[in-house]
Amino acid sequence: MKKKRLGPKTLLYPMPAVLIGSMVQDKPNFMTAAWCGIAAHTPPAISVAIQKSRYTLRGINENRCFSVNIANSKLLKKVDYCGLHTGLKHDKSKIFEVFYGDLEKAPMVEECAVNLECKLINSIELESHMLIVGEIVETFINEDCLKEGKPDPKKIDPLIYAPEIRKYCTLGEYIGDAFSIGKKE
Repeated sequence: MKKKRLGPKTLLYPMPAVLIGSMVQDKPNFMTAAWCGIAAHTPPAISVAIQKSRYTLRGINENRCFSVNIANSKLLKKVDYCGLHTGLKHDKSKIFEVFYGDLEKAPMVEECAVNLECKLINSIELESHMLIVGEIVETFINEDCLKEGKPDPKKIDPLIYAPEIRKYCTLGEYIGDAFSIGKKE
């Protein structure tokens, strides 16, 4: 198969479309982020790249905590809204039903299937973004998203962002058992 050069691109799939929550001026605020991923297993940590000008980043830096909320396809319009509008000009505190865990300044979205409550452990300044690394101090999941006591990605129905075509997607089908299928010849 012939390959075509595209130059440096951020084509790592799947790219989640998550809601990052922080308290800014004593109000819950949420922004959409797609550059988010697991950073470590022990302690469990997640990273998210946030443009330096983002209002939500102010709250993360002030309070040293944030949330990562895994939205499903039913929340698509609200997720897109949170990516299009800054909390500096639009009050996003009433868009969702908000709840809190142990970190009182890390607002989480009740309507999201999965919520990760995080304390800030590091920030790395990049040219266009701040890479925020948070320790996951608690994970919340809707009970109806469990199958035999374990998270079921299909039931979670996470949003995926495809940047080059500017579309949202959902997960596909299960195609094989991890740590098993590769053992077969």
